[in-house]
Amino acid sequence: MSVDDELRLALAGLPPKPDDDAPAPHKKRYSELMSHGFALCLAADMRRRGMAGTQPEEGVDGVAGAERRMSGGIGAKQVDVTWATEESGLLLAASVKTINFRDIRSGNYQKNLANRRGDMLFEAVTLHRRFPFAVLGGFLVLDEGARHDATPRRRSTFDNAHRLLRMFAGRADPAGREEQYEALFVVLVDPREAPPWTEVYAVGEPEREVGLASAVDHLAELAAERNPDFYEAEAGALRALRG
Repeated sequence: MSVDDELRLALAGLPPKPDDDAPAPHKKRYSELMSHGFALCLAADMRRRGMAGTQPEEGVDGVAGAERRMSGGIGAKQVDVTWATEESGLLLAASVKTINFRDIRSGNYQKNLANRRGDMLFEAVTLHRRFPFAVLGGFLVLDEGARHDATPRRRSTFDNAHRLLRMFAGRADPAGREEQYEALFVVLVDPREAPPWTEVYAVGEPEREVGLASAVDHLAELAAERNPDFYEAEAGALRALRG
């Protein structure tokens, strides 16, 4: 089963999505469950690709494990998905942020976009300052309605997400800007469909859907490039090199 199919299965296992006007604690809990389910799918796929020990992981009793708390350059940080080794420290991490609900007053998904961007950039600075060679991937997950909430005076939230995140994607050099991610993606989801529907786009390319598997391929290849003495990439998986 591909990681894209696993993500759809995880979305299908969520409780019914609250209405946009539901109490804030109900919406917050739903978003937390979605983020954690997404993180579990990513981590499981990374372990299959040779990144042993990637967290989070389902517990032996079936209870989902929590994200790992990493020491950062400006304080400790809970990180959604992490692959770290004793030899190298943090090698690859992923941040998952969601906007699932339409703002009742404005009728669009724009309200929390700047805040989610700020959260992601703070995580990047915190981790890159301590682990400059770490590969960071960011996933902004939007309800599919965010692609259709444009007005004559404003772009859709989906298009604005690409525009606002573009300058923070593509960190190619470990000495580059700490707030940049090596790769950023915008994910559209509709958990109300049966089966749930998902599309994944690299930031800056809103017309070209790439899929979650290809996104993880890219992150794995970047991790191998950053650690050529220890790993090489083969078809999206990492093979450990023996000295």
